[in-house]
Amino acid sequence: MKDSYLGSDIVEIANCLGEKADLLAGKTVLLTGARGFLGRYFTRVFAYLNENRLDKPCSVIALDNLITSGEAGEAIPDIPHFTFFHHDVIEPFTPKGKADFVVHAAGIASPFHYRAHPMETLEVAIWGTRNMLKVAHRDDASFTFFSSSEIYGDPDPRHVPSPESYRGNVSSQGPRACYDESKRVGETMCYIYHKHYGIHTNIIRPFNVFGPGMQKTDYRVLPNFAAHLQEGKPLNVYGSGTQTRTFCYITDAMVGFLLTVLAGMPGETYNIGNPRPEISMFDLVARVAGVLGREVLHNVIEHPDSYPADEPHRRCPDIRKAELQLGFLPQVELDDGLSRFFTWAAKAYAGS
Repeated sequence: MKDSYLGSDIVEIANCLGEKADLLAGKTVLLTGARGFLGRYFTRVFAYLNENRLDKPCSVIALDNLITSGEAGEAIPDIPHFTFFHHDVIEPFTPKGKADFVVHAAGIASPFHYRAHPMETLEVAIWGTRNMLKVAHRDDASFTFFSSSEIYGDPDPRHVPSPESYRGNVSSQGPRACYDESKRVGETMCYIYHKHYGIHTNIIRPFNVFGPGMQKTDYRVLPNFAAHLQEGKPLNVYGSGTQTRTFCYITDAMVGFLLTVLAGMPGETYNIGNPRPEISMFDLVARVAGVLGREVLHNVIEHPDSYPADEPHRRCPDIRKAELQLGFLPQVELDDGLSRFFTWAAKAYAGS
């Protein structure tokens, strides 16, 4: 795959962090899932800050087992102050030096992939989280766990937008349970380590993050749309097409993630996403057509066997806590984000 990022997006993320970025100077970050979609963005942002912002560079210990990293993740870049370990976090890992920040971003987030790897999905969110919490405990490091908006399940309409206090409506048995329930267990471990061991833990619940760097093999809605457009095929809309989502462009999401890592209140959980607009999949097709400036055909089909059904009907975040405690406020309008993504995908997916 060609260059997986828009360089201007990396600069935008770094600039939005402002002085908060200086908290990384001279620190060591242990980053899991380092070659995944989000992990590669963390890598690029840290590298940019080291080169352009920080008086003393941060060091990054990067872990990934490459199980779902795809072509873009398999090429390990040679970046100063980065050390990569091909390691599965369900196995113990003890860094030689002291970590200041542990960012546990490893996970199998694509429904296509966790349908194919249910046990691996369960284990990385449970045993992987436990192993990384042990490192944070040893080093008295700040710990950030990437959970999911999926822990809310199919929310009661009275709790949409969904605040962090909403307990969710999730089945422990079903095609999505390996992901939903393991993330909930991971959150419980973060709570225990904070309450009983005094570790500074934060939990991030991302809401439908998208942007350059998403690979065809991710098989989520926007990469699927981009791949079909590249091949001249109608877009596939699964289920009824009336299910709604909000979408958060990667620059906004990364700013929210890094603000949580650097300035999250101990023990707190944060929804990171864009609450507006909440749109149906039919509306999303229309938005894509508007951005591209042409007619876009689509089919409404049943969920294929490779994609888990039983998806939530609505998903929309209440981000007031992140606004108040972190100063997080999304800046990129949906049409702008879609334009950036599809412009990138038209080149990146060509011939792949």
